[in-house]
Amino acid sequence: MSRSPSPSNARLASFAALYEAAAHWARTDGLVWIYLFKALAACFLALGIAMKLDLPQPRTAMTTVFIVMQPQSGAVFAKSFYRICGTLVGLVVMLALIGLFAQQPELFIISTAIWVGICTAGAARNRNFRSYGFVLAGYTAALIGIPASQHPDGAFLSALTRVAEVVIGIICAGAISGLVFPQFAGLQMRGTVRARFSAFVEYVSASLAGRNDRAQIEATNARFVADIVGFEAARSIAVFEGPEARMRGGRLARLNSEFMTASTRFHALHQLMNRLRENGTHGASIAIAALEPYFKEIAPLLAKSGEPVLSAADAAHAAAQLDTYKGELPTRVRATRSELETHPDAPLLDFDTAAELLYRFIDDLHAYAATYASLAVDTHARERWIERYEPKTNAIAAGVAGLRAAIVMIVLGAFWIATAWPSGATLTLNAAAVCALASASPDPKGTAFQMAGGTLLATLMGLVAVFGVFPHIDGFAMLCVALAPFLLLGVFMTTRPRLAGYGVGCCIFFCFLAGPDNVMHYDPSSFMNDALALMLSMLVSSIAFAVLLPPSTPWLRNRLLADLRRQVVLAGRAGLTRVRSRFESGARDLMFQINALSQNEPETRRDTLRWLFSVLEVGNAVIDLRRELATLPNEPRYHQAAAWRGALRALFDALATLFARPRERHFARALAATADAIAQVQQTMAGFTLSREERHQLLRILSQLHFIRTALLDPQSPLASAIGARADASEEGVPHAA
Repeated sequence: MSRSPSPSNARLASFAALYEAAAHWARTDGLVWIYLFKALAACFLALGIAMKLDLPQPRTAMTTVFIVMQPQSGAVFAKSFYRICGTLVGLVVMLALIGLFAQQPELFIISTAIWVGICTAGAARNRNFRSYGFVLAGYTAALIGIPASQHPDGAFLSALTRVAEVVIGIICAGAISGLVFPQFAGLQMRGTVRARFSAFVEYVSASLAGRNDRAQIEATNARFVADIVGFEAARSIAVFEGPEARMRGGRLARLNSEFMTASTRFHALHQLMNRLRENGTHGASIAIAALEPYFKEIAPLLAKSGEPVLSAADAAHAAAQLDTYKGELPTRVRATRSELETHPDAPLLDFDTAAELLYRFIDDLHAYAATYASLAVDTHARERWIERYEPKTNAIAAGVAGLRAAIVMIVLGAFWIATAWPSGATLTLNAAAVCALASASPDPKGTAFQMAGGTLLATLMGLVAVFGVFPHIDGFAMLCVALAPFLLLGVFMTTRPRLAGYGVGCCIFFCFLAGPDNVMHYDPSSFMNDALALMLSMLVSSIAFAVLLPPSTPWLRNRLLADLRRQVVLAGRAGLTRVRSRFESGARDLMFQINALSQNEPETRRDTLRWLFSVLEVGNAVIDLRRELATLPNEPRYHQAAAWRGALRALFDALATLFARPRERHFARALAATADAIAQVQQTMAGFTLSREERHQLLRILSQLHFIRTALLDPQSPLASAIGARADASEEGVPHAA
């Protein structure tokens, strides 16, 4: 008979289950409730200080808290820093505009609209929290200037008090976020670094073992793109959290860059091997059989005692193994090549290309592991890293965003002047804020519409609070108790991605409409006029986003895709100093933006990913070629005027033209230029007596040229479908690869 568990064991199991459930709640919903508590505490602290200082509009301090408040402390510090910078710039500009056009409202509205348009374009052009500084420079100018323009004699004092209210809100949000249960991005980045390294090791091992099909490879690389962009965003806010994050900021940037390079290199190697397998000839089988033993040796190098790398100490062990392997690899590859030379059908050029890509991948992987290992100490030589992640945005799209904001402001300003509506100032300045804030969103029309819905809810709650609750309470403590339920609802919605727009509108505009002053004024007509002005400004902004070159249209996606393809032009023509990091980060950033605009279009996302692969393959090969050319000896046969150097320049121009404008004639020109460059390099190698190092260098150049040709002829390449040359490519590719 089985014995029932004893009561003590049952109680222990019950306590263990309860503890596990409580720990899970603390990691999920518990963090949400902590954030709600911190947001309300910062709001009431700012309100209390503003009231104590007898500032004219304490509600501005409340509103500022909800604008800058974020779950992570670093995000709050970053937004606060850029908000202060933007506020001061907007203050200076607005005082200048008031001094120039205080007596001419038409010119004042036009000049303010132009400034807001410039700032909105700057916000769309920049990324992360830097864009927030541009947003606030424009918004603050409207926030301070439009009300002050109605009383120019008190404009300076009004501007200073408004800035004081904003600064109080910023300081309170930063203090509460940093002192009360702080959530630091730097701590979360440690887990991200570990998880990404492990995921990349698993991806490499599975791909080399043939366990990943094309769909899995595409999904993994799409996830890597989002991870790279998100990692850079987290790194940019972590530097605001303390000296520890700043001491590792350069290495974290380097880690992101080296991860991009290693993943690109591995994809190029994997694609080349796939092309050899698809070839199916006897010669391709010989090359594959010679290379596969090397691939099987990679996975054990990335483990310690058979376990995957998890910590920086484990990464140091993996880096040491990779360094030793890298040192032995050239000698072993040369020995394998000597054996292949005895086979008449062996494709030596394919083998050389794959071996070169393998060596470069091991070198990049070693650098990635070494940088990860360096994070275990506070200071390290790898911190000195001059290259940075450089996001890429479309200048025309940014200009359109600025023009749209200026048009909306001019139209609503003209309506205000023509009607003399008492709430016209609210209408105009809020339109400026909505256009600036929503322009950075992937779906600005939807964001503006959600904010309008949140504002409608804030209006209803504000009516209840101002005219139903406030007359019956007395004292600051009771005021906080009365405000808490309304604000809690808005803050809670901001923690849910699908309701975030509603929550932002609810929190900000509830404070605007129902935020208390030191001396309350109960004016229903003014309240309803302001609420109507807020709703109209958002609806007009939403219509403008839907009508004036909406960002969600194929037009913007096509512009971004063209910019993605033009990264090959950058690879061939930009200066060599930082070209790889600019190329890699720009391509992935553009890919991330296109994906954000194509959330419900999997076919578009798949095509964009294929273009990304093609751009990265060809662009990195071009960069490698240029760097090899830059280190050639100062000999007449390597002079710029040599025929083979001219053939390479013609190839770079042909590739730039092909990716900028994919056409059949451009494809034929690029293919012919590649074949000519290969022939010219081979002729140079045969026509001169070369030293061992020179021969190896020219072989590396030849390998990169051959890889470019195989990438152009790949039937899976988007170039084939773009120019309608898939059939020709498959017919030409097999004989050459053999």
